[in-house]
Amino acid sequence: MTEEKAMLSVWAWVGIILLVYGAIVTGSGVYYAIGSPAPTVLGELNPAAWWGCIMLIAGAALWFLGRRPAS
Repeated sequence: MTEEKAMLSVWAWVGIILLVYGAIVTGSGVYYAIGSPAPTVLGELNPAAWWGCIMLIAGAALWFLGRRPAS
């Protein structure tokens, strides 16, 4: 008997990549928010943490939608 392995959609892979990059960017944003060695111009807004969270949310959405079976 042959077993069919389900392939992941391209969107699932993009979601995984966004999850990984989002975790890295969020981690660096939190690191610099806690103890920034040198203040930057817009450092108080902490854009790295915000964009990292946006990437995490988008990555989770794409991963979830990409792993659903095609109709």
